[in-house]
Amino acid sequence: MSTITPSPTSPFRRSLRGLSLLMASWLMLSATALAEPAARTASPALPPELVANKHINAGDLRIGYADLGPAKGEVIILLHGWPYDINSYAEVAPQLAARGYRVIVPHLRGYGTTTFLSADTPRNGQPAALASDVIALMDALEIRRATLAGYDWGARSADIVAAIWPERVKALVSVSGYLIGSQEAARTPLPPSGELQWWYQFYFATDRGQAGYTQYTHDFAKKIWELASPQWKFDDATFKRSASALDNPDHVAIVIHNYRWRLSLAEGEPKYAALEQRLAQAPVITVPTITIEGDANGAPHPKPEAYATKFVGKYEHRTFTGGIGHNPPQESPAEFVQAVVDATRL
Repeated sequence: MSTITPSPTSPFRRSLRGLSLLMASWLMLSATALAEPAARTASPALPPELVANKHINAGDLRIGYADLGPAKGEVIILLHGWPYDINSYAEVAPQLAARGYRVIVPHLRGYGTTTFLSADTPRNGQPAALASDVIALMDALEIRRATLAGYDWGARSADIVAAIWPERVKALVSVSGYLIGSQEAARTPLPPSGELQWWYQFYFATDRGQAGYTQYTHDFAKKIWELASPQWKFDDATFKRSASALDNPDHVAIVIHNYRWRLSLAEGEPKYAALEQRLAQAPVITVPTITIEGDANGAPHPKPEAYATKFVGKYEHRTFTGGIGHNPPQESPAEFVQAVVDATRL
C-alpha cells in the first residue's frame, strides 16, 4: 500500500497549517474562558467583623456588645438568634450607623463575650429571661426608648419587650412575625410534618442530645445554618467567625434549658413567673411593626396570615425573595436595613 505525502505548497498542507493555528487559538481562548468563571465565583471578601468590644453590667449579666454610630443618635438594638451571633449584622449595623443611628448589637446570654456576674445564677434560657436582658441592657445604658429588630431568638425577645414594655419601643422589626409562646401552648401537638421540623428540640430533651451538642457544637450549628437557609451559600470563614461565639462556657446550658423549658421539661425561675403568665395570654403588639419572612426559610415558622392580627398598631409585612432563608440580616442586608429605617418612620 503506497502513501502519498503532500507537498509543502499543496492546498492540503496549507489546510493542515490553518487548522493547527485555529486549534491553538481555540485552546488559548478556552483556557481564558475556564479561568474567568473561577474568578467570578470566588468567595466575596468578608465584611469587617462586628466586635463586641464594650461591656456593661446589666441584671444578671456582664453584657458584651458592639456600639456604632453617634452617641446621641436615635437608638436601634439588633438581636441575633440561635445558633448565630452578632456578625449576622456585620453589614447591617455599619449601614444604619452611617445613616445617623446609634446601633447596639449585644451578644445574648450564653454567646460571645456576655457572661454571668455570679456562678450561682441559674443558666436560664427561658424567653422571659432573654427579653428581660434587653430591658436590663437599656436601663444600664440609660436608653429610654429604642427600635428593636431581630430574628429567631432575637425576634422572640423583641416581640416580648414590645408587648410587655411598649413604652420602651419606638418600632419593631421581627423576622417570622409573632413568636411569643408559652409552655401551655407548646403542649398542643403539631401534625407530623410540623413535629419533624422541631427534631432538635426533641434531641435536646435527652441526655444523649445534651452530650451530642456539647461534643459537636460547631458541627451542629453548621447543620442548622444549612437547613434553615438551604439556598444561602455561606463559606467556611463566614461560619467560623460566628461559631466562635458558641464557645461561651454557658452556651450549651442556655440552649438546652431553652428548648427543655418549652416542653415543660425544665423549670423556669420564679422571678419570671408573673411575666410568663402574661405572655401565655398571647398579648397583642401595639408599637409600629414591620414583619419579615424569607421566601426560602427552612426553619419552623408561622405563616404571615396566622399572626397579622397580633399587630394592632401601624403594621406592614415584607417577604424577602431570591432564596432568602432564616437569617435575613446576613442574607439580604440591604433589604433588612431598609426595613429597619422604614419601621422607625412608621
